[in-house]
Amino acid sequence: MEWKRGEFTVSTEKERLDRETIHAFLTESYWARGVPREIVDRSIENSLCFGLYDSEGLVGFARVITDRATFGYLADVFVVGSHRGRGLATWFMETLMSHPDLRGIRRWMLVTRDAHGLYRKVGFTGLSAPERIMEKVLANPYGEFS
Repeated sequence: MEWKRGEFTVSTEKERLDRETIHAFLTESYWARGVPREIVDRSIENSLCFGLYDSEGLVGFARVITDRATFGYLADVFVVGSHRGRGLATWFMETLMSHPDLRGIRRWMLVTRDAHGLYRKVGFTGLSAPERIMEKVLANPYGEFS
């Protein structure tokens, strides 16, 4: 699928994704620092992925881990620094959430350290019942790949 806004395009075509750019960004991010390329590739293959493009190439990425019926976990969202401040992230999220396979998802989740304002614009809130949510976090998940 594909959506356009001016010179920008959002596409779900996995073959179009610049995996080198995605890996380079993620390996320097606070949430996936040091992630091995094979893990990035596997995550792409097993998720519904969205690329944000200008005429030069990939400028943003996001993926949704989903059953395409009831649950969606939004992950690895980024817009490269040179393209921030143009409203692209909000449009990117609105476009992603309008995908036909994601309409009607009853529970969306994500984890962010610093983008709460963006996600609030598209309907995310704090946990309504935090006492019901559990997690297991590995301190160094990529250590075994070093």
